[in-house]
Amino acid sequence: MPVYTYRGTNRAGTAVTGERTATSKAELQNVLRREQINASKVSEKGKEFAIPTFGTGVKAKELAIFTRQFSVMIDAGLPLVQCLEILAGQQENKTFQKMLNGVRGSVEGGTTLSAAMKQYDKVFDPLYYNMVEAGETGGILDTILQRLSTYIEKNVKLKRAVQSAMIYPAAVFGIAGLVIILLLWKVVPIFVTLFNGLGAELPLPTRIVIGLSRFVGSIYGLFIVVFLIGCGVALKLWYGTPQGRMVIDTIILKIPLIGMLLRKIGVARFTRTLGTLISSGVPILEGLDITARTSGNAVIERAINQTRKAVEAGRSLVDPLKETDVFPGMVTQMIGVGEQTGAMDAMLQKIADFYEDEVDAAVKDLLTALEPLMIVFLGIVVGGIVISMYLPLFSLIGQLAGGGH
Repeated sequence: MPVYTYRGTNRAGTAVTGERTATSKAELQNVLRREQINASKVSEKGKEFAIPTFGTGVKAKELAIFTRQFSVMIDAGLPLVQCLEILAGQQENKTFQKMLNGVRGSVEGGTTLSAAMKQYDKVFDPLYYNMVEAGETGGILDTILQRLSTYIEKNVKLKRAVQSAMIYPAAVFGIAGLVIILLLWKVVPIFVTLFNGLGAELPLPTRIVIGLSRFVGSIYGLFIVVFLIGCGVALKLWYGTPQGRMVIDTIILKIPLIGMLLRKIGVARFTRTLGTLISSGVPILEGLDITARTSGNAVIERAINQTRKAVEAGRSLVDPLKETDVFPGMVTQMIGVGEQTGAMDAMLQKIADFYEDEVDAAVKDLLTALEPLMIVFLGIVVGGIVISMYLPLFSLIGQLAGGGH
């Protein structure tokens, strides 16, 4: 039996590490979860330094389409193994096809569908296989799969909102940075040669730009690039630790405009996930645990875990949520109404719908606010470099015109 090393935090929030024997990584994660240890990393001993894989090889859109087709087939009365065989045969993604064939083989061997999917937890996350398990237990697998496909589609929409808000400005500023470096590295030296030949007197802005050009073209510029890359790698490694993730996520949520947008995305994801789980028959405590681990933000994850502990101690859901100061008052009030009326799942879905619309509006407002700022930034920086290079020429032309007169 393989030995696994793990790292995470216990119920009190203290960092814990250790080694355990288990038949699989998924089994160890379940054991740790029962012991109320939130594992941030689990790896087989001796393979801790294996070459990392980037992504799962399966897109969320592909998973949503598979889930939707699967639900239709189950609803039509096709046997489970036949559904998996047909869907695997139609799958163009070879990685996903291999996983589906593995799931089919496990089901044919007598394993439940949820347990078979748990073996591929990089694609079928805890929310997915727990909902499938609830569907199998309640005999409503087709309905559960429909809810899952809707949830994944909504989640893809949220991710696109984040990409629209982050990638476009980052791409613009990145391209602007490359243009500025190219100007300083290749274009400015040509002007410097010209100025030296003419013996022109250089104004202060021109001298500053020439100094920057010499710095970029020197060995020190390379050191700065290496230093910045090193800082980025170190920041990413620190973000992989519980403490680093908490600090960085806390800072991100306090950034003007961006922080408010990410908070709305977090609320939408929390309510959509918990509402989907509760409506599928997953117990509230297990639902909160899964929601915390799929929240995507350490601050929101901590707030949900604190709420889970309070609910486990016998308290209602709404009061602990208020005490976290993470969720807006409207959210906690509507959840309180849902608790009192017994329509918690429906209320959570309505909150999610509302906040997803809020996210769309916030993304549009953010891009509207950033576009003029980016134009002004590019105009000042790039235009400033170009003008500073022409200032000595203007001065020379003025002197020649004066001399001719």
